[in-house]
Amino acid sequence: MDGLTASAIRGVYERQAAAYDGQRSRALFEARWLARFAACLPAGGRVLDLGCGAGEPIARWFMAEGFPVTGVDFSAAMLGIARVRWPEGDWREADMRALDLGESFDGIIAWDSFFHLCPGHQRACISRMARHLAPNGALLLTVGPDAGEAEGTVGGEPVYHASLSPAGYATCLEENGMRLTGFLAEDPETDHHSVLMARKT
Repeated sequence: MDGLTASAIRGVYERQAAAYDGQRSRALFEARWLARFAACLPAGGRVLDLGCGAGEPIARWFMAEGFPVTGVDFSAAMLGIARVRWPEGDWREADMRALDLGESFDGIIAWDSFFHLCPGHQRACISRMARHLAPNGALLLTVGPDAGEAEGTVGGEPVYHASLSPAGYATCLEENGMRLTGFLAEDPETDHHSVLMARKT
């Protein structure tokens, strides 16, 4: 994915922020994976929500469970909604491809965001995420069921999706001091998301 495509995806989320937020399910079909991820964190551990959008429902869930959340998104419009909801929250505008916060977190989650990166940028982002994870830190991502590229939609506008293979993710994680601890392709309990979990070793 080149800069133009990244800019185009950001433009879609800028234009569709209110529509996306309004249509985003609050049913918490993600809850089983969120709970599994949270069980890997120390009490009150810091969570980095990459591609946090407007904070619903992922960031809200972690805050309700007592975890301090730092939300990062490249869409100012999406962050604007989150800041209205939680003005005391830690919401930061940044691109995960250039993640460099100079801080460490006990857990990093990128649900419905990481898969917008091309395969090369995904590998580089995994390296950046590893550098932001504390020892024994946990990682939770939604990816694709296997290697490939696809097109999704946000508010009726097309957006790019990509994924490595499960073996490709396992290798990339190992190269960055992490190990794959869970992978489920098209999990029917999570609206057919493909979910990956890893741990910094």
